[in-house]
Amino acid sequence: MTNTVKKKPLISWTPPMKRVLYALVPATFASLYFFGWRSLFMISVTCFAGFFSEYLFARHYNEPVNSSVFVTSVLFALSLPPALPLWMAVVGIVFAVVFGKMVFGGFGKNVFNPALAGRAFIYITFAGYMTGVWSIPAQNIFEGFMIWQPDAVTSATVLATGESVDKSFYINAFTGMIPGSLGETSAFALLAGGVYLYWKKTASRTIIHSTFLGMIILQSILYYSGAGGAADPLTSILAGGFLLGLFFMATDPVSAPKKKESQILYGFFIGTMTALIRTFSVWDGGMMFAILLANMFAPITDHGVAEFLKWKKERRGVVNE
Repeated sequence: MTNTVKKKPLISWTPPMKRVLYALVPATFASLYFFGWRSLFMISVTCFAGFFSEYLFARHYNEPVNSSVFVTSVLFALSLPPALPLWMAVVGIVFAVVFGKMVFGGFGKNVFNPALAGRAFIYITFAGYMTGVWSIPAQNIFEGFMIWQPDAVTSATVLATGESVDKSFYINAFTGMIPGSLGETSAFALLAGGVYLYWKKTASRTIIHSTFLGMIILQSILYYSGAGGAADPLTSILAGGFLLGLFFMATDPVSAPKKKESQILYGFFIGTMTALIRTFSVWDGGMMFAILLANMFAPITDHGVAEFLKWKKERRGVVNE
């Protein structure tokens, strides 16, 4: 009788990762609708490059590739400008997987959100392509399905210029009719996916609430006090990557704190730092840097909260005696 060794699957699929991918379908569809077929091709290329990068590490340990790599790849692609050269996208996702996750030991051990680590790398390395060249979204219904990619223009986003906006901008930003990254222009698509994650409790509701409150409170104070040309609160919600970061990146269960009290501090830190970076720095990608900074302090926040709760419990016991 021969012993048969069960062959491990090539990809290990987990329910939470599947739900995140389902939630990203509306934003992915919006990227195709507004920016043409090249957007779908860019997402596919980053998924393949991300998968292959992790596969090279996983095969060494005879382990399957974790499905989280596809979440990382899609999130990374959706945060990119539509006209970004494909080779830059490949460089970014390889950095995200290799240096953002695998060097820490793989899934569940990374300190930083891998998608944001990769985006920050090319955001700084190829700043001109990441911040100065944007694509005009398709203006007519179904136009995006009939083009490879729309015309690219050299411009700055409304968050970078600090210009005031009118009511039509809010409508366009909600639907997706503004220049921006592939999956960040349509607030409606992001809200559709975000509400799904919120309803399924796949994304931490505590982090969502505290991040939103932190940003909206400080952004309102900055705007109404006239500080530094701060954008109005509604523009700050609809424009840029706030909604993508709020529902899909700040809530990453690996790089975020685990305790509820820590998550409140973590989310509030992200929200306030987003408002400060957007208003006073030369970088308009405030949400990205805020989450990465918060990732850095997530472990010590959990430790500090645990020690505080332990001290509080011991002190209560002494008083009761």
